Amino acid sequence: MSTEAYVYDAIRTPRGRGKANGALHGTKPVDLVVGLIHEIRARFPGLDPVAVDDIVLGVVGPVGDQGSDIARIAAIAAGLPDTVAGVQENRFCASGLEAVNMAAVKVRSGWEDLVLAGGVESMSRVPMASDGGAWFNDPMTNLATNFVPQGIGADLIATIEGFSRRDVDEYAALSQERAATAWKEGRFERSVVPVKDRAGLTVLDHDEHPRPGTTADSLAGLKPSFADIGELGGFDAVALQKYHWVERIDHVHHAGNSSGIVDGASLVAIGSKEVG
Repeated sequence: MSTEAYVYDAIRTPRGRGKANGALHGTKPVDLVVGLIHEIRARFPGLDPVAVDDIVLGVVGPVGDQGSDIARIAAIAAGLPDTVAGVQENRFCASGLEAVNMAAVKVRSGWEDLVLAGGVESMSRVPMASDGGAWFNDPMTNLATNFVPQGIGADLIATIEGFSRRDVDEYAALSQERAATAWKEGRFERSVVPVKDRAGLTVLDHDEHPRPGTTADSLAGLKPSFADIGELGGFDAVALQKYHWVERIDHVHHAGNSSGIVDGASLVAIGSKEVG
């Protein structure tokens, strides 16, 4: 018999610019997670840490600073009991969401009662594609799976579904406007936890990525990010071999309307009714 899974809290760090000049570049990914674990414990002072069954983290590049099962290492570093397990998983851009799904399944099945789930990524320290893999690096696997970079796939989807460059630029501008409004109205006050250094000084307390004042017109001047690799790298041809009814790929995505290159972490406390 299944039980319901409840969200007791959801927190995240601010999102730092995912470059060497970003505010969180000097903060290790494990420390981003540890800070959030400490915050969860501070918000629930009556919680016996032994009650935490597992920590599930989505990590797209599980190597370097983010490797060696960072979820388990964060649990130990945060001072949680040895009974608290930890696992990392990778479903690319949906990794954090999948971690929450896994936590909910664990609780609903009755297998576990309280799970901390979320994700961590320090793109300034562990760049995209750092983990390699056959899909990226092995020519035979590339060929057998019709591999193309995700950006080419996004442009292909936009082409098939009829989304123009103007359409995606207008949506990106709306997203920027919504982010600015949310910060202005204090909608993140409870969920965003400032990152602090070992001395307790605040490293970052706001998202660095949003660009207030962005408009569709200002985005119109940006060069498509994937046109050159699509043509010169041959990825357009690979995609069009499979989607042969598409005459050409309209490259509409660029740095201003794509997902951000950022550093940050999140945690969601998911548990049964009884644990609350």
